[in-house]
Formats: sequence, C-alpha cells, structure tokens
Amino acid sequence: MVTGPGATGAGETTGLAVADPTPPSAKVKTVSKSPTRIALARLRTDRVAMTCAIICLAFALIAIFAPLLAKLEGQSPTELHQDLIDEFGFPTIGPTGEHWLGVEPRLGRDLFARWVYGARPSLIVAVTVTAITTFVGVVVGLVAGFSGGWVDRILSWLIDLVLSLPYLLFAIASSAVLVAMFGGAEGASSEQVAKIRFISLICVLSFFGWASLARLVRGQVLSLREREFISAARVLGVPTRQILFKELLPNLVAPIVVSVSLALPGYVVAEAGLTVLGAGLIEPTPSWGLTIAAAETYYRADPLYLWLPVLGITILVLALSLLGDAVRDAFDPRTRR
Repeated sequence: MVTGPGATGAGETTGLAVADPTPPSAKVKTVSKSPTRIALARLRTDRVAMTCAIICLAFALIAIFAPLLAKLEGQSPTELHQDLIDEFGFPTIGPTGEHWLGVEPRLGRDLFARWVYGARPSLIVAVTVTAITTFVGVVVGLVAGFSGGWVDRILSWLIDLVLSLPYLLFAIASSAVLVAMFGGAEGASSEQVAKIRFISLICVLSFFGWASLARLVRGQVLSLREREFISAARVLGVPTRQILFKELLPNLVAPIVVSVSLALPGYVVAEAGLTVLGAGLIEPTPSWGLTIAAAETYYRADPLYLWLPVLGITILVLALSLLGDAVRDAFDPRTRR
C-alpha cells in the first residue's frame, strides 16, 4: 500500500471528472407508442388474426383477379354449354380439366368461373357500404356530440328514426321502387336492370347502416368534449373543424376500427341474404347469392352446385368475424381472455 502526502483517503475525492464507462450506443432508448401501434403489435402476435387476415386477402385477390383465373381455366362465367346438359337439365360431366368444378344445371355455365366472379359483388358491396356508413356515421356522430343543443336533438331524432325503421321490409320494397324509377320500364336491357339493382342494394344498405355507428361516436364525443384538452383548445380559439378532426377524431380510432371490422362480414351476409330473397342482385351479375337461390332445386342431384357458394360465404364471413374479434381485443385489452 502506498501512503504519503499525494495519497488520497477512501472518503476523499481527487476532484478529477470520472468518464462514464457506458458507451453511447449501449444506452437504453425509450420509444413512445400510440394505442394504435400497441394494438397492431398485439395483432401481429395473434396467430388466429394473422390466419384470418391471410384468408381475407386471398378472397380479395380472387375477386380482383377473377378474369385472369377464369382465363387460366379457359372458360367464361356467361358462356353456355348446352351440350353438357341432358334432357332433364342435369350436367353430364363432373369436374374435368376443362371445367375444374363442373358446370351448373340447366344452363351449363362453368361453376369455377361463376364462383371466382361471384366473390366480386360480395366484397364490392361490403367494402363500399362500410366506407359510406363509416364516413357518414363518424361525421354525424362528431357533429351531434360536439354541438349539443338543437343540432344534437335533430340528429339524434334522425338516428333513432333510421334505427326504428323495418330494415328488411324497406330493403325489399325500395329495390323494386328504384328499378321502376331508373330504368325498370319496358325496353330496358337486363344489364341495365342488374346495374340498377346493384346500385340500389348499396344505397339501401348504406341508408340503414350509418345510424348505429353515429350513435356510438356521439356517446364517445359527449364524454370527450368535457376533457381538459378540448377546453384548452376552445380557450385558444382553435377552429371547430380542427377540434373535431384533429383533437377528437384521433381518440375515436379504436371504436371506429372495431365497428368497421365487425360491419364487413355483416354486409357480406346481407348482400347474399337479400339476393336469395329476390331483393338483391339479379342475372346476369355473377353472385354467390344467386347461385344459392338457383341451387335449391338441384341440391340433391348436384350438391357441389350449392356447397361451393355456401362454403365461400361461410369461410369469408368466419374469417372476417374472427379478425374483427381479434381487432376488438387488440384495441381493448380488458376483453382479452
């Protein structure tokens, strides 16, 4: 041990600065995450959600590339093959190299081409109606909940009115009225009538679909508008539009995303159900609902004719529903089991 005037004791300091031995690269960095990023991280670790997302993406790709898939088979969804139908209207062949899933009874159209094209109207209707109802419901809910007073009373009365209307009755009646008003007269081609029925179905579902989301958003806004950050924005003179869409809307992402994820499968089922009832799409539009309605007569003799669209709708709706449940659980951890 060295002692002397230059030596320092255990309790004394030399006055020299001691360098930090930890390199800068080894320091821990904290990254703040928004609730949306946290929810997406939970979804990425959920195997069921990822599997359902892949299935939904596969159906979307089938709908987008339906012409390419039908061309790959070498068939058309509208071409008739009467030579493959017997005198009683039943197919004389099963699945072959030319017709991968066989042909439909009575008309002889290719079932694979009809199936891939049938995914299009279901997804187009579901996505379009969901986008329209989400936009209208969010805007009406924001305005009603933030404005209050007579604006809130009028919009709330309108929401209650739409929710109280008999949905199925109006859906059946309005489609026939719209067809009669916009081209259902004599001389209109079947393609024109089918297009009008397609647009009318979107209009009917959109009219009845926005009210439930508007009521949900209104309730959320009523609780948020009394928070301190909204009061501070009002005191600072922030415009109402900026308060609605820059302050309130980001806090409503979770319920909106959950509502969208649960609305998509509902509209897929609604399109197919109304088509089976005769209030939806009509020929010559390829549709799973039309195929199910036509296959009811042949389900014993040709079960593949019926089960193809039924399985398509079931798998798509189940995947969308499970994905919607996963999204809800990701945004609200209290519901996770």
